[in-house]
Amino acid sequence: MSLRIIAFEALQDFIPLYPLYQLLFADHGLSAAQISTLFVIWSATGFVLEVPSGAWADTYSRRKLLILGALLGAAGYAAWITVPSYAGFALGFVLWGTSSALISGTYEAFVYDELAARDRTERFPALLGRARSASFVMNLAATALATPLFELGGYVLAGVVSVLSCLAQAVVAWSLPEARAVEAARESDDPGARAAFAAYLAMLKSGVAEVLTRRLVRRAVLLVALLGGFLAFDEYFPLLARETGAATGVIPLLIAGTVAAQAIGGALAGPAYKLPAATFAAGMVATAVLIAAGALSGSAWGFLPIALGYGVMQLVIVVSESRLQDAITGPARATVTSVSGLFAEVSAIAVYAGFALGSVWFTMAVLVAALTVPVLLAAFVVPFALPAPRSSASAEASDT
Repeated sequence: MSLRIIAFEALQDFIPLYPLYQLLFADHGLSAAQISTLFVIWSATGFVLEVPSGAWADTYSRRKLLILGALLGAAGYAAWITVPSYAGFALGFVLWGTSSALISGTYEAFVYDELAARDRTERFPALLGRARSASFVMNLAATALATPLFELGGYVLAGVVSVLSCLAQAVVAWSLPEARAVEAARESDDPGARAAFAAYLAMLKSGVAEVLTRRLVRRAVLLVALLGGFLAFDEYFPLLARETGAATGVIPLLIAGTVAAQAIGGALAGPAYKLPAATFAAGMVATAVLIAAGALSGSAWGFLPIALGYGVMQLVIVVSESRLQDAITGPARATVTSVSGLFAEVSAIAVYAGFALGSVWFTMAVLVAALTVPVLLAAFVVPFALPAPRSSASAEASDT
């Protein structure tokens, strides 16, 4: 099962369009501000669907939702290359945002509960870390492949390979087991529409109530959301690279460094899981300094410190997500996780709006550097919001 879980997440990031799509938009006449509005559409879609999709995952087959999410991702990338206009790009982001909402909370809840069914939840941080690392390795491979694909067939060929990767991901999702007893019940009971809707509302209420009433979970949800929103920075790295004078064919190679660093950061999450919160707070300080310094360097070499900073931040994110899963005790695990995803979209929208507005007056380098200030401030939040590691989680479970 572990290999298929890792393969599912890995295929989600084997997308050669990732380091190119911002350039695709720009080459079809879109300004930085227009591109930012597309990112807002993307995040707004996730904002609207994140929590409802989490409750759906708690009342319906999570495996089927993972399949659907992968297929919608394929449709989104197909829209970009078949309708290369603002409307086509916006449609692609709506489909991609829907796909992300279906997969995000569903995937983590699926993995954690499958391990719980085997009494092996202690493996979750390491498994999640390996899955994230594998996804970044595949992203790295796709990023490296983007240059020859672009030279051979332009954006269209890169898009076709991206669509095929999503279809392969759907096949892997179809092969995943569902050992969880409630999953089997979902498949066999087939309740009427009214009963199913009542169960959906009950699970939605349960998940939201756990976030609102349990301080430990609430803080962890907000921390994961805050950190997840910072990943919006990388949407602008290709434009930052172009600002340094790098050619389109070279830009994917610069982005590859940030992806490789994230892969290493994700792989280290398992061993680092039980480190004190102060260590991760220091990591966020280092992240802010490294990204700001790299952005302001005005050189392609600035992507080296940016990559290091992004790798450290990825380590902190995976550890935070793992400790959140350990802190959840109610039945609505996917819903709680999706609440975190909801607020992550709010954080991301704020980043996109900042870039859209700031691009009128400032360079991309200045904007990236300026938006590391919230990253720096997040370092002061980590010691108060990060749950204790699993060995101490039971002692805190009654904290309300």
